[in-house]
Amino acid sequence: MDEIEIFLRKHLQCVSENNVASYHETTSPDLTLYEWWVTPHRIDGLPFHEFMMSANAEKGIVFGAEAKGEKAKTRFDLSNLHIQHYGDCAVASYTLLVSTSTADGVKVAAHNETRVIVKLDGAWKVVHVHKSPAYSALHVQ
Repeated sequence: MDEIEIFLRKHLQCVSENNVASYHETTSPDLTLYEWWVTPHRIDGLPFHEFMMSANAEKGIVFGAEAKGEKAKTRFDLSNLHIQHYGDCAVASYTLLVSTSTADGVKVAAHNETRVIVKLDGAWKVVHVHKSPAYSALHVQ
């Protein structure tokens, strides 16, 4: 596993654990992102996720793996991970699979992600995230 993949997994784990302090360590303050299920517009900065992660931590849930009325076990996997590393910049693209175990069984949510990672002051930081749905386009159905 190369240093970018190790960093990426650490970053995603801190999101999964609602660890705001680690999120700050792995994310640039000028983060930009597109989250298709939240809004069709770009989201800027860290406050959006700080609020979400803090609220989820209070409820004991993981964003994208909410289960009604129960604390669910979750895990994430990176399907088709591809890392393009260019000096102090890297682009990671993959399909994020979030598995949630509830009383009804296991459900898996999937979406495609690209994360742009840049070395700033000697430390890797996520500077941009783009997510898109992992389903067939409407014109194909």
